[in-house]
Amino acid sequence: MPAVPLPTSPYTDTARPAPSTPSLDTDRTVSVAIIGAGLAGLSAALHLAEMGVDVCVLEANEPGWGASGRNGGQVNPGLKFNPDELLARFGGDLGRRMIDMAWGAPDFTFDLISRLAIDCDARQNGTLRTATNALAANAVVTTAAQCLAHGMPTRLLDATEAQLATGTDRYPAALFDPRGGDLHPLNYARGLAAAAQNAGASIHGNSHVISARRQSGKWLLHTDRATVSADKLLVVTNAYADGLWPDLKKSLVPVFSSIVATQPLPVDVAAHILPDRPVLYESGHITVYYRIDAENRLLMGGRGPQRALVGRTDALGYLKHYAERLWPVLKGTRWTHAWNGQLAITPDHLPHLHEPVEDALIYLGCNGRGVALATAMGKQLASRLVGGSSVPIDLPMTGIAPMRFHALWPIGVYSAMIWGRMKDRLGI
Repeated sequence: MPAVPLPTSPYTDTARPAPSTPSLDTDRTVSVAIIGAGLAGLSAALHLAEMGVDVCVLEANEPGWGASGRNGGQVNPGLKFNPDELLARFGGDLGRRMIDMAWGAPDFTFDLISRLAIDCDARQNGTLRTATNALAANAVVTTAAQCLAHGMPTRLLDATEAQLATGTDRYPAALFDPRGGDLHPLNYARGLAAAAQNAGASIHGNSHVISARRQSGKWLLHTDRATVSADKLLVVTNAYADGLWPDLKKSLVPVFSSIVATQPLPVDVAAHILPDRPVLYESGHITVYYRIDAENRLLMGGRGPQRALVGRTDALGYLKHYAERLWPVLKGTRWTHAWNGQLAITPDHLPHLHEPVEDALIYLGCNGRGVALATAMGKQLASRLVGGSSVPIDLPMTGIAPMRFHALWPIGVYSAMIWGRMKDRLGI
């Protein structure tokens, strides 16, 4: 089956050439096999190779083809839940480790980019989490208090400060975290792939794994052309999980997230929007997120059609109209690109880590925070694969739990979007 090209976006228009990742056409025997060349798989491959482990990555398309290479480019800290809730749910030891890992993931990511000299427009200018109404403002204030209590370098902004930071009077409050930032996600994925290869990892694109089975203490992975035999296995297919592993696909919802981008804005227009160049995501039932990229394009993202877009900017008119509401100076601006892709949403809105059988790990479900989380978790997954179950990992280990009525997920997502937008408009 031929690889599917990435959708056209500012990323594909400006990306550096992809590293050569030829299809696997001869049988291989390795220590670790990885299925999926998104950020988690590439980070794990890099760290395994740096430890001297013989590792092979198999990818159905090309490195960064999924959400890793087409996301909003935001490098955001944290998880869905506040620190105190994580402590209450998971206890002091694991809860604190989850907090340290998740909120520290952007620092890990930017440090890795610096160490590997990956050219991907990386900027650590912070993340803004903004409230769109009084109820959301109360939630932001609560989060800010907990972050400060845990010693984080965050700052709560009032309405005036939020307006100065964003260029719009839309937000009554905002939480600023200087550890966040942005990057060119496709260049980051390609740079991470090249770094993994330079460290000794083998990466094979257009190599869809059609079966994986345990035989005589080895994992046998079959593509349509060759077989990989491995001592250990890591599955990181995220929203693009298929029937390879029983029930995995039914344990998540593959939600489409959409992005629309302007032409490069004139300097005087771009100066009105996020003047200090943080990234921003709104705190609400339906998340809208945006940033100004290195070429002065405005990238606006949010929930959209739950099907693949083919470059139709008119399909995302609501995002363009919302941008003009925030910054009237944008009226008349040309919007040049629209694209989308699927991210994995889990029922509990937390990343899922599974160790279903000996010598196999599965990781998925960053729930929209994948750039930093997947990168940081890649190193931990690598350490666990090498050291075994005695190596601690900063997420709970859970069983694979298929969702009831999973076949109805498109209807459920559409209904949740409509209801969430109504609640956001009503401020409830």
